Amino acid sequence: MEVWIGRLGERHGPYQEEQVKEWLRNGQLSREDLGWYDGLADWQPLSVLFPLEKPTPPPAPDMYAPPPLQQPQVSAGAFDYASFWQRFGAWVIDLVVLMIPSMIATYFLGGVEAYKHFLEQMQAGADMSAALREYSTATESSQVASLVITFLYYSFCEASKWQATPGKLALRLRVTDIHGQRLTIGRAAARNIVRLSALIFGLIPVICYLAIAWTQRKQGLHDLMASTLVLNGTAQQQPPQRTQSSSQHGRFDA
Repeated sequence: MEVWIGRLGERHGPYQEEQVKEWLRNGQLSREDLGWYDGLADWQPLSVLFPLEKPTPPPAPDMYAPPPLQQPQVSAGAFDYASFWQRFGAWVIDLVVLMIPSMIATYFLGGVEAYKHFLEQMQAGADMSAALREYSTATESSQVASLVITFLYYSFCEASKWQATPGKLALRLRVTDIHGQRLTIGRAAARNIVRLSALIFGLIPVICYLAIAWTQRKQGLHDLMASTLVLNGTAQQQPPQRTQSSSQHGRFDA
């Protein structure tokens, strides 16, 4: 059974029933949060839908036990970081997706005609350097359009409720800040300004992505600059974030 969760006027899900029960037991969901599944006439508190699922109380302290050792607040294993090859695969998928709007922009901005003219010059034995300069000038607008399309594509997808581009969704990845939370549009834009500006400087994109292989949190240069992470698991597999306690009951309007 699939269950929708209602919290603070927003609808999340759907999630599998066992997943919701587990989140109730470990306290990631409140029993006051609302739930709905197919067949219900209205939204109900989770305490009504799953009355047997309650947060597991902590074990009683042992007065004879030694004091616990102090643990670091954040550990490198706190999140399941996406590997270099997972991110490379997502990049390839996104590259294929972006080819369609980029080719359309190139066609309407004269890029195809500029390429045909360049080939004609080569066949006629024109000077290579002069022909390349002319071709570069003629395709400037289409190149800028492709960069803008790519920037908007990544920024809005990664700041969306999916927290991922289609390529990352296909490989079940998501982009978050260093606390594992959804990116704001400003942070997503900053991340992609760093990444796309690397295209202007030749070999820097290689350094940008190779950093994933040796950094502790598998962060690329753009992740380090924008304080972001790429994690395994889609946003829809995570419990909805609790920003404040909710005491709404009865009907839920999303």
